[in-house]
Amino acid sequence: QVQLVESGGGLVQPGGSLRLSCAASGSISTIDTMRWYRQAPGKQRSLVAAITSGGSTNYADSVKGRFTISRDNAKKTVSLQMNSLKPEDTAVYYCNADIITWRRGEYWGQGTQVTVSS
Repeated sequence: QVQLVESGGGLVQPGGSLRLSCAASGSISTIDTMRWYRQAPGKQRSLVAAITSGGSTNYADSVKGRFTISRDNAKKTVSLQMNSLKPEDTAVYYCNADIITWRRGEYWGQGTQVTVSS
């Protein structure tokens, strides 16, 4: 059974930084694209950033230049470094990944709350 477990959320003041991490565990053969999504109250879940197994990245326009996604394939982890945080970044952040076990599947973490407020 595959699990994705996020950590690193919390409360931060505007302009501050946070680093989210997500670790995959279980009977994993290969991890393809890993992603971070977020969902603010009353809004749909949206893609924040993605990174392929080869390291290619893409970002939502709203976070370009402020957030950086990275991964460690050996440790089966993905991270999101968030700088210059704004109140509108407040949301639950979810880790997502395409993982091959005995079959290919899409997996989600449980989410971690990020609150940007003074």
